[in-house]
Amino acid sequence: MKKPRLKLGTIIMIFVCLVVLLSLLITDLLITESTSRNIEKQLEEKALIVSRIVAESTVVKNGLENEDEADRIQDYALSVQEDSEVLFVVIMDMEGIRKSHPDSYRIGNKFVGGDEKRVLLGEEYISISTGTLGKSVRAFTPVYNDQNDQIGAVSVGISLDAVKASVKESQWRIALVSIAGILVGIIGAYLLAKYIKKSLFGLEPYAIGRIHEERNQMLHSVHEGIVAIDRDAVIVLVNKSARRIFNKAGLPPHNPIGMKLNDFLPGSLLGNILHTKEPQLDVELDINGVAIISNRVPLIVNNEVIGAIATFRDKTEVNQLAEQLTGVQMYADTLRAQSHEFMNQLHVLLGLATTEEYEQLKKFISHLVDYQGHEVGNVTKYIKDPALAGFIIGKSSYARESKVNLSITCETKIPQPIDSSVTHELITIIGNVIDNAVESVINTKAAEIRLNLSYIDELLTITIVDFGPGIREENMEKIFEKGVSVKGKDRGFGLYLVKRSIENLEGSIEVDSRPGIETVFTIIVPYEAGGDQHDQSINRGR
Repeated sequence: MKKPRLKLGTIIMIFVCLVVLLSLLITDLLITESTSRNIEKQLEEKALIVSRIVAESTVVKNGLENEDEADRIQDYALSVQEDSEVLFVVIMDMEGIRKSHPDSYRIGNKFVGGDEKRVLLGEEYISISTGTLGKSVRAFTPVYNDQNDQIGAVSVGISLDAVKASVKESQWRIALVSIAGILVGIIGAYLLAKYIKKSLFGLEPYAIGRIHEERNQMLHSVHEGIVAIDRDAVIVLVNKSARRIFNKAGLPPHNPIGMKLNDFLPGSLLGNILHTKEPQLDVELDINGVAIISNRVPLIVNNEVIGAIATFRDKTEVNQLAEQLTGVQMYADTLRAQSHEFMNQLHVLLGLATTEEYEQLKKFISHLVDYQGHEVGNVTKYIKDPALAGFIIGKSSYARESKVNLSITCETKIPQPIDSSVTHELITIIGNVIDNAVESVINTKAAEIRLNLSYIDELLTITIVDFGPGIREENMEKIFEKGVSVKGKDRGFGLYLVKRSIENLEGSIEVDSRPGIETVFTIIVPYEAGGDQHDQSINRGR
């Protein structure tokens, strides 16, 4: 992303100042025009009010009707003019002859301006005209006597220069207020820019954009599905892997962002995290028949829950990965056990050769050849699932290394399952029960374990017998509970996993223990064979 030349603070200040300046300019124009009209109107009304007052004056009426009192009109007009601060107060008779004027030499002359004709006809009005005192706003009011006969008129004038001066003064005041507003806008823009910059952790917009793009790419590139909700349980994030799993589960293909969680995933418990504030890890869920393993945690900022996020993965993929890991571990354990066992056998061979016990040497070698052929050959002959067969051979080597005799009997051929996940569950079941059995008999005189497999009518029966100390009756009900063990801390998970795998296969398990004699685990699970593997040739009496 190209880095801009201007920083965020500078951009905010420029834009805020432009907005304030433009707003004040428009406001200034509107207010100036409105104020000018108001001032003009006020001055016009002032002139009209003064003219009305003068027209109602007894001095004026008497002066217009009686020549003896005409001299008093000039003094009265000058006093009103001075008190009201107008340009002139002119009183005229019905012929338009002035009876008063700021310039006494003009008294007796005809009124100048040409706009007095209407008032002499009895009309009251306002006009703008040029007279002996310059251009002015003039208010005309007729004068009536007590008999309601018009006897003259009054004209009050206000100089247009005075009007303009008042308007200009008003404009200066508005300009000063506008300048103050711009200064306040600049200060506000600076503080706003500083606050926004602090809220964004000092990052510029281009850096925020880059981080956003990087975050999106990372979220959509991970293999796990990710769904995030806000504090109102509205979906705010769904990455590509999550949408792929949702599509596999048959959910609507449209973009769920912005939808309520329960509208898109009815029955989802992710929203409960908002209230409990407790994370839920490695939870197995079912979405329309698609099994997933999910981790769900609340998003907490400043001790407040602002949302929750769930990561999940298709359990089938997890099982496949577990099978691969199990296979690698099993292969490594088998090689280690066989290597250790082979070294012991080489020592025996070296000792027999050194002592020249050739007959014993021949018998020992013959025994090794028969034993290996019998053990490996029988397992691979009857167990058609390579992963399961290899696992059992590995467990046999592990038992032999632990000085425990593990005998394996297959009453029928065991076909390969149609579903590879069944193999994973069987490895979990057989492996954990045999491991427990080896630990039980390792220090006993018999040190023997028997594994019996049988496949009849799509049911696989697994019987594991050990001749160890057994299980006490009071512990029988607890052996499948998670974390319960008499072997010490951080134990008690093996039989719990066995129980869970059997439940996943919809099978059953029975435990019969006679302390000091034997313990028998009998496991029966549905087992659907794949391909043409339904060969159930019975190998009795081996």
